[in-house]
Amino acid sequence: MYAPLALSKRAEIDAALQRVEQRLRPDVVRIRYEIGEYWTGEPAIFIRVLLTDDAAKHRLREVANRAVWDLARELDFDALGVFPYHEFRSESEQATLQEPAWV
Repeated sequence: MYAPLALSKRAEIDAALQRVEQRLRPDVVRIRYEIGEYWTGEPAIFIRVLLTDDAAKHRLREVANRAVWDLARELDFDALGVFPYHEFRSESEQATLQEPAWV
C-alpha cells in the first residue's frame, strides 16, 4: 500500500479541523482524527467529533451534517489520498467510555 499524502499534511489538517471546530462551537467540544487504514486496507482518516450533551440530544442530525460538510469544504480528502470516516459522541458518552483517542 502507498502512503497517503495526508501523512505529510498533518499541520494543514490540524488547522482545518480547528477552523471547523471554532465554527461549530458551542455544539462541538473538539475534533480529533487519526490517519490509518480501513479494514479493506484502503487509506482512511477517522474523524472523531465530540459534541455537547445538549447538541447530541437535541440537534444531532443538524450538527453532524454541518460537521461533515464543513470538513469536506476545508479538506480535499481525495487529494489527501484518504476516505473520511466520521464518528460522533456526546460528552457524557465519553465520560462513561473514557477512550483516550477522544481526549
